[in-house]
Amino acid sequence: MNALLEPDEQLETIRVRGNGPLEGTVHVPGAKNSVLKLMATTILCDGAFELSNVPDIADVAIMGDLLAAIGVEMTRPGPGELVLVNTGKITPVAPYELVERIRASINVLGPLLTRCGEVRLSMPGGDDFGARPIDMHIAGLEAMGAEFKFSHGYLEARADRLHGADITFDFPSVGATENLMTAAVLADGVTTIDNAAREPEITDLCEFLVSMGAKIDGIGTPTLVIEGVEQSTLRPVRHQTVPDRIQAATYLAACSVAGGRLDIVGARADHMTMLLDRFANMGLDLTPTDTGIVVASDERPRSIDVATLPYPGIATDYKPLIITMLAVADGVGIVTENLYPGRFRYVEELQRLGADVRTSGHHAVIRGVPRLSGAPVKAHDIRAGAAMVVAGLAAEGETTISGIHHIDRGYDDLVGRLQAVGADIERD
Repeated sequence: MNALLEPDEQLETIRVRGNGPLEGTVHVPGAKNSVLKLMATTILCDGAFELSNVPDIADVAIMGDLLAAIGVEMTRPGPGELVLVNTGKITPVAPYELVERIRASINVLGPLLTRCGEVRLSMPGGDDFGARPIDMHIAGLEAMGAEFKFSHGYLEARADRLHGADITFDFPSVGATENLMTAAVLADGVTTIDNAAREPEITDLCEFLVSMGAKIDGIGTPTLVIEGVEQSTLRPVRHQTVPDRIQAATYLAACSVAGGRLDIVGARADHMTMLLDRFANMGLDLTPTDTGIVVASDERPRSIDVATLPYPGIATDYKPLIITMLAVADGVGIVTENLYPGRFRYVEELQRLGADVRTSGHHAVIRGVPRLSGAPVKAHDIRAGAAMVVAGLAAEGETTISGIHHIDRGYDDLVGRLQAVGADIERD
């Protein structure tokens, strides 16, 4: 997939017609929220890294372009495979034209600063759903000895060599945890991160770093302890990307609103415990297996109340899917957004489909209707775009979704995977 979107690509649409139950097998690829961070981490060490279970999404290509500008070359030898070669000729500058297209570009900050002692980084872009400042990244790196200045749209940082520090987060930020952890790998001494994020993608990054030769204790807990090592002790590795729990949830939601039975291969029930509990409360029949999750639905979902919280709570990325399910559920549900209060833009699109959703501040009240009504809608971000596709499965008539370049940033052939299990869906 090309990193740069041509104008005609931006005009492409997805058409969905609700046509009854889904049946079959869906394979879940690797996680967008992990692979991009793994890619950025290859800055730390010379040599050829091999990543498998890599999703074929636009953001991987964009991150590849950014890393190429820094000095890490990417090739795709086969489906689901990446080879990233770090020749050691690293330029610690992340240019605006690439950074502004993907928020995960902030993840080059820690590796570049700890390896090169300096970095010049344009402020990152990505989905537009409210302010997500990087104050915690900066404060943590300052505690480790970095000096920052901001001018002309660029963040500049310097540190002869970072040193260990005891850092406590006010909030378990995923991005700040990742940046400080990768920076601490080559810092002088021991760094402790309290109230660290615990997402499965954080664990995946920790395991990747440990296999490279990093020393990290407390993996999967709120307290990470990283003992710095010399850069020469790190080595390139092979690594399989953890499955994408948000993609898995998308197919669970699709089965909920359309009915049927799906075997979702690759889904990790242990990564989705609280979400699966809530989906079971809504009436989904869920069976974890050795290879994934089997989901079945033969009735209208039941309404529940949900609040987003840091992992292991309900992720904000799940919320558009949950609200879509509640839009056709029996009863009234309330969804509270505790992480990004601006992330309700897609509600207007659901209302165009006949959903009865009212928002106020951090809350959305959803009165379920038996069936939505097809109409043209727009994808405002990655997960909201996927929710529009799910909504189309719950609607009478045809739903046309524009802005699908957002969906391409995070979903690996969403249309093809749904077609394979009986959905009436196509891409124009």
